[in-house]
Amino acid sequence: MKRGELYLVSLGSKTDKKKQRVYVIISRQELIDSVYSTLICAPVYTNYEGLSTQVPVGIKEGLKHPSAIRCDELISVLKTRLTGYIGILSEDKLLEMGQALSIAVGIS
Repeated sequence: MKRGELYLVSLGSKTDKKKQRVYVIISRQELIDSVYSTLICAPVYTNYEGLSTQVPVGIKEGLKHPSAIRCDELISVLKTRLTGYIGILSEDKLLEMGQALSIAVGIS
């Protein structure tokens, strides 16, 4: 597993009506490679409102539709639930995601 990889995750959430959703790994590589069982992830939705905390993604990243990473909705996901590999972000998209995360958590 690597930072910036996208995975299809089965949800058991009462707040999300979808049974599965794509998530991108946000955690730093040291945490991913550690014994910790969870990772910080951001959901990917097919709608994009153009917010500064959203990163547009699509076919180049392995998705079927134009979508957006929502950096305002970070969650902790068990590594064992990240099973359906979709694709990976380019270096440019990783930088874009870093900027969106900074805005989302108020770091300048």
